[in-house]
Amino acid sequence: MRDSFNEINITPLTDIFLVLLIIMMVIAPMLDQQGLNLAVPEVVNQEQIVKDSKIMNFTVTSDNRYLFDGAEIAAADIEQAVAQRAKDYPDGLLIQVDEDAEHGAVVKLMDGARNAGVTSISLAR
Repeated sequence: MRDSFNEINITPLTDIFLVLLIIMMVIAPMLDQQGLNLAVPEVVNQEQIVKDSKIMNFTVTSDNRYLFDGAEIAAADIEQAVAQRAKDYPDGLLIQVDEDAEHGAVVKLMDGARNAGVTSISLAR
């Protein structure tokens, strides 16, 4: 007659847990080193920025129109308009956005500016 199996051998289970513990101890310090190095901008008054530098100032209105110095610019001509004015405004582009403006209208202006060669783009409300 065979003896019945009454106990479970936990030695292999203990070995697995120890290996997992060692792996976690090795990997845990590496997880803290991940991340982005961000430079947080300083809070500066908007009027001070506009007076002290040559920034191209566009406005996106609540009905998704584009204004530059009060003159309306058609959506199809955004890239060309930014490219023409970029030489006179070397400090970049400031986009003033109305609260009710659509996200797509702002992105279209940003894409047009990027395609025209503007590298510094800021947003304001």
